[in-house]
Amino acid sequence: MAEKMDIVVIPELNKAEVRTVDKPEVQPGKVLVRILGCALCTFEQRMFTGVANVPKPFIGGHEVTGVIAAVGEGVDEKQFPVGKHVAARTFYSCGHCYACRHDEGNLCENGNEADRSWMAYPGIGGLQQYMLLDRNQIYMINDDLPLEKACFAEPLACVLNSIERGHLEIGEDVVVIGGGIMGQLHVMCAKLSGCRVIMSEPDGPRRELAKKLGADICIDPTQVDAVEEVKRLTDGEGAAAVFNTTAVSAVAQQAIGMVAKLGTVVMYSSQHPDKPIEVSPGWLHNSEANITGAVSPSIRSFRRSVNALSKGIIDPELLVSGVFDYHDCQKAFETAIRPDTFRCIIKF
Repeated sequence: MAEKMDIVVIPELNKAEVRTVDKPEVQPGKVLVRILGCALCTFEQRMFTGVANVPKPFIGGHEVTGVIAAVGEGVDEKQFPVGKHVAARTFYSCGHCYACRHDEGNLCENGNEADRSWMAYPGIGGLQQYMLLDRNQIYMINDDLPLEKACFAEPLACVLNSIERGHLEIGEDVVVIGGGIMGQLHVMCAKLSGCRVIMSEPDGPRRELAKKLGADICIDPTQVDAVEEVKRLTDGEGAAAVFNTTAVSAVAQQAIGMVAKLGTVVMYSSQHPDKPIEVSPGWLHNSEANITGAVSPSIRSFRRSVNALSKGIIDPELLVSGVFDYHDCQKAFETAIRPDTFRCIIKF
């Protein structure tokens, strides 16, 4: 008889529950990870609330940490020792599509090639007691790092990918639009890059948190014209880099108005709903500004994220809004979707 494990599943709209299913058996070339904790990203929250329509029941979870439980045939136990704490880059990169062949595995076109036949229901699979992963998805992490901080390996890696695309240099002005968790992580990383960081955020407590995390100046866009204020603060030049971490397309338009000549605008957040914005070809021609996006963690950014967390270079403690036993998954989701929280983590 197969061994059993517990999972957290979204069976219907606005509901999360624990179910018991067969535990996966370790397979050749694979690593079986005992999950310790999984954070509830905006992605999972959208599955829960129905903003994103997915087949249900659905198993979310991609911001995960755990320990190696077993390794399959062909996996070197010295390189992947049982009991070692790890973070998992659950995003699948096929290695052979156009993006992967250009060293941009975060843009892989073939996520459906990932073998998830061992899972009881569709999904990514971090919200269960065990995950079966490829060796290249496993990243060693400091054994002493608390699980609630280790769960930040994936979101921080996404932000580091974004920061890299912003081409930051010491002494430059950087604007971060949006004081949610990803905006706050952008603040921390931009400050560590040696920049003067300007946060635009309407919520007072989030502006105060941004200051604690390294923002030099905070703007309330409900009280001032944020574009004009950025221009004033930068002697009319605009910022060298602008990161839009909001899902509001009107704010994406605002981000373009803030950038300096030769600067970069990074559209970090997915858009819900995705409404087109206007860009003047003449302005783009004359400014040589760069408008780009950043999606998912690259292999390079995941390595850097794990290193930064393991070494205490980045401490996400102030961004943890609660750790919940997996039996309290409904409460965890309901807390996570509140506008006044950051990351809620489910502990297995």
